Amino acid sequence: MPLLSSFDGDKKIGTSLLSIPEKKLQRWLARRVPRGIETYHLTLLTVVWSAVVILAGFMSTGHVAWLWLSSIAILLQYLTDLVDGEVGRQRGTGLIKWGYYMDHFLDYVFLCSYLISYLFIVPPEFVYYHFFLLAVVGSFMVNSFLAFAVTNKFQISYFGIGPTEIRIVFILVNTLHILLGKTHMSALLPYVLALSGIGLCLTVYRTQQSIWKMERAGKEQSHSTNSPQSPST
Repeated sequence: MPLLSSFDGDKKIGTSLLSIPEKKLQRWLARRVPRGIETYHLTLLTVVWSAVVILAGFMSTGHVAWLWLSSIAILLQYLTDLVDGEVGRQRGTGLIKWGYYMDHFLDYVFLCSYLISYLFIVPPEFVYYHFFLLAVVGSFMVNSFLAFAVTNKFQISYFGIGPTEIRIVFILVNTLHILLGKTHMSALLPYVLALSGIGLCLTVYRTQQSIWKMERAGKEQSHSTNSPQSPST
């Protein structure tokens, strides 16, 4: 199977609220990763962190303080996900297309693990909100991948919000669950779902509008180039 000659999946466009300090942290941490740890080791560690998050959710049915373990796993997944590609770039050992595929597939696995972990502790009447929330949040990822397929521009941050900010929200939710109790936090799920749905609609609208303009401009340029020239007098 021939490989694509041009692939920009490792070049993200768009910025989030924490992009600037995050870039500095990324370069600083990547230089300190031991030589025996390769970029693919860091990528595949998301499988471990996903299992820990699910375990913490299950254990929190007995004591909600187990959600601290979930927050630690979220932090560790952030760090390994942050530096895996940078380690490959600095050492010249990265597999860009494999990294793009596995990194983002495992990001989805990790997202699912977090929402699955909460199915153990939310009251039964709020369980179905998690399925809708997974569908909405997963749609943001689908939007990014479909847009990349037609533009070769990869964007995962919208309205200043990206994966890092989402992880901070997850940790905050865990903390509030521990401090306030699951009933109070679960009552916020409908509002979270509504806000996420509005954000998705705005994101899809802006994305399709950008693609529409890009394709219309290409057609107009093609027609202009192929139109017959009027004979000179």
